[in-house]
Amino acid sequence: MIKKFIDKLFGKSDSTESAKRVKKSPFGQRQDVGAKEHGIDPKLVDQRAMDVVHTLKQAGFEAFIVGGAVRDLLVGLRPKDFDVATDATPEQVKSLFRRAFIIGRRFRIVHVIYGRGREHEVIEVSTFRAHLDSSLAEQVGGNERTSKSELAGMKHAVDASGRVLRDNVWGPMEEDAARRDFTINAMYYDPETQVVVDYHNGIKDAKKKIIRMIGNPALRYREDPVRIIRAVRFSAKLNALGFTFEDKTAAPLREMKGLLADVPQSRLFDEMLKLLQTGHALASIEQLKALGLGTGIYPLLDVVVDAAHEPFLNLALKDTDRRVGEGKPVAPSFLLSCVLWGDVRDGWARRRKRGEHVMPALQEAIDDAFNARIGDVSGRGKLGADMREIWTMQPRFEKRVGSSPYSLLEQPRFRAGFDFLRLRAQTGEVETELAEWWEKFSTAYDDERHAMIEEARQAQLQKPQHPRVRVKRQDAESVGATGTTRPPEQQHAAPESSSEQGDFAPAKKRRRRRKPVSRDANGGGSSEQTLPDATSNS
Repeated sequence: MIKKFIDKLFGKSDSTESAKRVKKSPFGQRQDVGAKEHGIDPKLVDQRAMDVVHTLKQAGFEAFIVGGAVRDLLVGLRPKDFDVATDATPEQVKSLFRRAFIIGRRFRIVHVIYGRGREHEVIEVSTFRAHLDSSLAEQVGGNERTSKSELAGMKHAVDASGRVLRDNVWGPMEEDAARRDFTINAMYYDPETQVVVDYHNGIKDAKKKIIRMIGNPALRYREDPVRIIRAVRFSAKLNALGFTFEDKTAAPLREMKGLLADVPQSRLFDEMLKLLQTGHALASIEQLKALGLGTGIYPLLDVVVDAAHEPFLNLALKDTDRRVGEGKPVAPSFLLSCVLWGDVRDGWARRRKRGEHVMPALQEAIDDAFNARIGDVSGRGKLGADMREIWTMQPRFEKRVGSSPYSLLEQPRFRAGFDFLRLRAQTGEVETELAEWWEKFSTAYDDERHAMIEEARQAQLQKPQHPRVRVKRQDAESVGATGTTRPPEQQHAAPESSSEQGDFAPAKKRRRRRKPVSRDANGGGSSEQTLPDATSNS
């Protein structure tokens, strides 16, 4: 007490307490780091992201490139996506851009769209959010499936477990930084001044190659359990560069996995796709296994982890990682069709062995795979339709005569179907020659295509032709022309000639068409020509 009184008397108390407050502050301490220290190459920054920042700043707002893009720039990578953070509200952001859309309920953000079609680019713009303790927020029962009526009018709401259900309370940048998950994702880069604003020693952690959660890791995973999956994704992406988890950040991952059960399936489905389509699918699977998260996150992800060592899926995952690395687009439908192909292929083979026709057997196998693995998430929508098209193309590739090759080539999903065929050929499911033929046919001129089809037709004629066996119904086989039952030894015997077949086939009854008769005014018959009999050859 005496020491405190003396410190207060000499003015030491305020500075000491202030230092303690800064140290304990959840918002960190702002550091503005110049270009010489952080070393970011401005040439790696996307021009459209710079345009968004410039437009917002011209309108009088603060704006920074934020998140994973800054992290990638710091380690010398060209980011795949650019996010922007600003103090402008979503409505103010939308008013500044011609093609901008406010999306989301849980977190309202703005998508600024550049370009059209498959070449379009989305810059995601979010507003600085306030850091609110769950005790200061509205408590709502349930989980993220909570009805809109319960959340109506609320800007910040959490459930009993501490999970954030709605968070649209705007605040200053230092509080927004404290809301972000990892220190290496909580930096703000101004591409015009080339200054990085760092509140939580993100640059230092990036240099030490440490993945560290801001705040209490267990509490942060509870706020948003999807951070568990993000942690795996970041670790897999940065593992090749030598990044590792801080012990406190990795420790709660396995025990917190159960929290994912309350997250909507659609959100988990999207996170699973990010895990497999960011160019580090195989590394992500290894991280899941290493962290004890190989099962129980999402049913379809369990299938991927379990079957990743199988030749076909392993090759598909490697091919996906390669395409992402080369900057080529990756369709979710193609990757998921590869994931479920083992189920479809096995079910198809079983039905074919029982003597079912090719396409009906394949369709039934597809339905079984969807019902067992996907359910109602995406198996009945556009994604599921694209997957079905890829699978149902496979038996059509076997037909290389007539007009079939031309009609197949005109299918919108032909390239995806062919890439799928190519993977099957590389793993020995089909002949390599078949994939090579279609590769050549797809790029050939019309006369070359015609020659290829003719060559395939001649090759087919030279193959031994197996006579078709017509499967007849039991009642047609067992009843003869006289209405008597055929002997058992003759009921299943195939006829050797048409005359022999006629001996046992029941005679067809001819129905004579009644000739139209017209009468004149006197009631007499007419001599006008009548229509020929239906059974006449004339």
